[in-house]
Amino acid sequence: MAIRNMKARHSLRITVLLSILAAPSLVAGALTVIYDSGETYPLAPFLEVFDEEPSQGKRPQASPVPPRPPALGAADLERLLPIQSPGLTPGRVGPRSIKRPFARPFFLIGSDAFSREWLRAHRTRLAEIGAVGMLVEAETLDDLRAIAAIAEGLPILPASASDVAEALGLSHYPVLITKDGHEQ
Repeated sequence: MAIRNMKARHSLRITVLLSILAAPSLVAGALTVIYDSGETYPLAPFLEVFDEEPSQGKRPQASPVPPRPPALGAADLERLLPIQSPGLTPGRVGPRSIKRPFARPFFLIGSDAFSREWLRAHRTRLAEIGAVGMLVEAETLDDLRAIAAIAEGLPILPASASDVAEALGLSHYPVLITKDGHEQ
């Protein structure tokens, strides 16, 4: 019986050792492309800034960077435009108590004149309470820039808020939503 236990332990050790040795080959397997838009570029040119300086006498190799700068994807603000939130329009919002535990106060604004004035008037308070904004309507880059200038560093994310508005029973903005309710 003792010999059988020793053989089982030895067999287990060999299995574990082989598994550990085989794991790197499993991790370093072939890559699978999940999505290719046809506008992909190699990552290597972007990583060159981390490479060491070329040594004296050696010429740097030509970079395979395409002649035009790569698209920034979601970071390209023009691709986000226009920002629309169907079901939401600028207008008056009465105070209302709600019982939803939000981790942080947030506000919805548009790029219209009413929202811009509201943001100017409430910017200090929004910063004091640590509110985060959602820009729910904007047509142009000028709209985005104007809101950013008024916000003076307040975090504002451009995004549709139709689902948020529906969940909270809102149809107008600008509005501040806190754990206690919403107000204008």
